[in-house]
Amino acid sequence: MIYKYKASIPGSKVFMREYEVKGETSLYKLHDFLQNDFDFSPDQMVAFRGYDEKGKFRSEYGLFDMGDGSMDMVSVEKTVAKGETTLSYVFDMRKDRVINLTLIGETEPAPRASYPRLVAEKGRNPEQFADKYDDLDQYSEPMDERDDDSLFLDDELPDGEE
Repeated sequence: MIYKYKASIPGSKVFMREYEVKGETSLYKLHDFLQNDFDFSPDQMVAFRGYDEKGKFRSEYGLFDMGDGSMDMVSVEKTVAKGETTLSYVFDMRKDRVINLTLIGETEPAPRASYPRLVAEKGRNPEQFADKYDDLDQYSEPMDERDDDSLFLDDELPDGEE
């Protein structure tokens, strides 16, 4: 079975990814895929936190077993079987920054497709060590659509331009 997940960053309306993952994929393999997809540093501690459909914390899976199993021993289908419809990928443990992977459905495998795979994306990748997710593209407009004088208030014209 192939599970479809929507990735989002809490507080961001700009960022979105959609992934398809085989049920037998270990959380470690999913972590490895996400790490490469987001271009994150490989030398950082990470974890997955499992939540049920009501948002109640159920499990935590780390690189080492923290009581619920290690990422290499737990598959995606095991988390689904436990009722964990959201997996929070904690990519910055110090600042508790996460990307939420919410289960949005199931599908049949596509012929010759490699899994996990990215099927849709919006917004730029988050920076792993920033304080929060900022998408500067949402604040900028193309130069040809901007009025050059709009950069200055009426009483703030550059020297020599009055």
